[in-house]
This record gives sequence, C-alpha cells and structure tokens, in this order.
Amino acid sequence: MGSAPYVLKELPAPMYGTRLTLALVAQKLKEHRHIEGVQMNVVEPGDLIQLGAFRIEFIKVNHSIAGACALAIHTPVGTVVHTGDFKVDFTPVDGEPINLGRFAELGRKGVLLLLADSTNSERPGYTMSEKKVCQTFNTLFEKAEGRIIIAMFASNIHRIQSVVDSSVRFGRKVCLVGRSMVNIARAAIQLGDLRIPEGRLISVDDIDRYEDNEITVITTGSQGEPMSGLSRMAFAEHRKLEIRASDMVIVSASAIPGNEKSVSRVINQLVRTGADVIYEALAEVHVSGHARQEELKLMHMLVRPKFFMPVHGEYRHLYHHARLAETLGMPQENIHIPEVGEIIELSPGSMTVSGTVPSGSTLIDGLGVGDVGAVVLKDRKHLSEDGLLIVVMGVDHEERAVVSGPDIISRGFVYMREADELVEGARAAAKRAIDAFGAVDTTDWNHLKNNVRDAVQRYIYETLKRNPMILPIIVEI
Repeated sequence: MGSAPYVLKELPAPMYGTRLTLALVAQKLKEHRHIEGVQMNVVEPGDLIQLGAFRIEFIKVNHSIAGACALAIHTPVGTVVHTGDFKVDFTPVDGEPINLGRFAELGRKGVLLLLADSTNSERPGYTMSEKKVCQTFNTLFEKAEGRIIIAMFASNIHRIQSVVDSSVRFGRKVCLVGRSMVNIARAAIQLGDLRIPEGRLISVDDIDRYEDNEITVITTGSQGEPMSGLSRMAFAEHRKLEIRASDMVIVSASAIPGNEKSVSRVINQLVRTGADVIYEALAEVHVSGHARQEELKLMHMLVRPKFFMPVHGEYRHLYHHARLAETLGMPQENIHIPEVGEIIELSPGSMTVSGTVPSGSTLIDGLGVGDVGAVVLKDRKHLSEDGLLIVVMGVDHEERAVVSGPDIISRGFVYMREADELVEGARAAAKRAIDAFGAVDTTDWNHLKNNVRDAVQRYIYETLKRNPMILPIIVEI
C-alpha cells in the first residue's frame, strides 16, 4: 500500500482488493494529490476476475488484518495457490473462519504450485485464536483502576474491536491516538468493519473531562517507534497525554525482528513511570496472525501441490518451511527457495529459474524517488558516525596563491570552543600542505584540496584515532 502512489505514477493500472485495503490505499493516494483517476475494484472472498489469460480467485483466510484473502491463480498451464498471510482460526473475531473447503476442492482438482506464508514455520503446534486475546483483555479491564493505554498495530482492526468491546463492557470511553490509528479506524468505521457504539468514541482533547477509570486509549507504538504515540507518552513528549503511575499500559504485539531494542527501551521507560506495564512475556495480550507448523501441514495436505515455493519470511523461515514440506512427502527437486529478482518459469511438468530481473530497494527521500544512491548513503553514514571538519581557504587566482586561511569549522566532530589545541593542530597541518603546494608551479586547486584533505585527515587520525569527513573549500578572492 505504501508503494502504490509511486508505482501508479509509472504503471497506471487498475487495482483490485478487499474493501478495507482499497480504502487505505485511497487515503495514501489523497496524500499524493497529483494521482487521480485510479480504477479501484472491490472484491469479496469467492469472487473470480479475469485478467488476460489468468483467472484470479479470492479465498477467505484469517489474519490479523481484516479482509485478508488467499489467491488461486488459474493459468493456462495449471493452478497456482498463494496463501498470503494466514492462520487457521476457528473462532475469529469477525465470525468468518478460513475457507478450508475451497482449498481442499482446489487440491482435488490439482494444484501446480503452492506459495505459502513461512513466518512461523520454525514454531511447532498451532497459533492461538484471536479470541484468547479478547479473554485476556476482559480479565485485565476488570482489575484496572486507572486509565488503560493499549499499543498495537493500527491495521489490526479485529483487535481494536476487541478493545472497544471490553471498554463498552466495563463502562469506558475509547480514545484513538496516532495518525495511522485514527486514519485506519476512521476508514474501518465507515465500512462497518469496526463498530463503536454512539457516544463511546471521544477526542484526545476531551480525556480530562472523564475519570481515569472511564478511559481507554488505543495508540500506535507497539514497535517502539520514536515518534509514535506510546513512545512520546512514555518520555513525556506527547502534547496531550503523559503516563501516570495509576495507568495500566498494555503492549499488544511482539517485537518484529530488529525492533527488540526499541521496544525494550520504551517498556523500560514505561516501568520507570510506575505504571502497571503488561506485555507478551507477562500475559497473553498478543497472538500471531501467521500459521505455525501444524497449520502449514494442514494447508499442504489440503492443496497437495506438485511444486512448492515458501514465501514471506526471512531465509531461515523459508528453509524450515521447505524442510517441513519434505517431511510431508514433497520431493526435494520440486521445492525451490526463491531469491528476490528470480524469474521462475512454470510448465505442467517443471519449475525452473530462467533468469533474473533488477531488484532491490528504491529509496524515497522527500519528493525524490530513487535518486539517493550508494555514494550518498555512504557519505550520510560517514557523517552520522564521525562528523564533519571543513577547511576553508581563500585564493588569489591571478597571484596563484593562498592568501587567507586556512580556517577550521567543525560540525558533529568536536566542540570548537573546547578543542583549541586540536583545531590549531589541524590548521597547522593544512598550512603545511598549502606551503608545500605553493612550491609547485600549478593552479590545480583540486590537487591542493586533496593535499589538504590528506594532511588534516592524517593529523586527526594520529591524534584521536578518528576519521571525520574532511571537506576542503576554496574561495576565490
């Protein structure tokens, strides 16, 4: 969804999706006002659409995001099933379980290739039902005496609904905090996917009009993002809310790999405030939206594909999913762990890698798309880690000589007023390089810059064992 505004500039194609997905994409496109006239086609589970030689079928699955669907792609050479994100939940919050019957029917007719979610392929057993989290919320709400502040993914409409239901049951008002939380919830309310009784939803500006035990705050920040609602509350940087010792704070998510340090930092700060902090290690306040091994086995046995390709996860997840498929009788030669950019060609009797296409990240920087290359990123990394030292020199072009400077300016390297000796040493090193240059009959100022850079860099490293970026600047006088 985040890439849609950029992709549609280059490829103005029609879009297909379930209601909530397209509503969120529409919000993204509004932010990019110059994108108009995009054809959006709402589909429902069970719908079948024709796109060229392909017929695409949408199949109901359970996930933490409302409206999730698997795809059965009927091609001229056979059927390809892509599970998307899924788990098997027999008691989902929306009351609509995964359509296992349709997967079984496709398996009986014959499936050429299965692509399946691998995120929880390392974990044995079954993923718990979302209803378990609902039960935990009710238990926590019953004992809470002050405000309840719950952080979660804004896209998890089913869990937001669970919090709303618990709040209504225990006589609390609901307040949504965080831009993405407000936007997604508003879209879900308009579509009927999120139901909040009249008078229960209040603005953050109205919180102080109610007693603490009448308030539930649902916010972003479950991954410790520095600018998120929860993080700003924890560090007393939020304009409207600050954590109190009487609050119960629930972090209803697990840390995405790589975010562990950020999440731990926020939880530690929340504990310092004296609040009652509940997270996954202490109570069942989160369940995954992804299938574990027994659910993956069920999907394989229902679909019974000829070929298998594990998708969605890090390489280790794909590897374990491939090994799982082997234990179910899938021949190793019929399994392929894909690499990004590979072209995989299917026929009724083969699955081969026939080439590659350019791939990788396209970086968005302000209004620039893809214009930040490896050299720029390397410079930014250098600046962020080591700082910048600028050497300014004035030259007389006619006299072919340096007539002023060198002056030293530091940014992010040392504090100039407390590093007089170091600055004078750098200036002396630059002066020696300038004097050596003056003995040569040339006006190659680039050569002078290189000499000064090398001399100052050598002095700084010998003195401090540090390597700031050295930027010589020549001003013609």
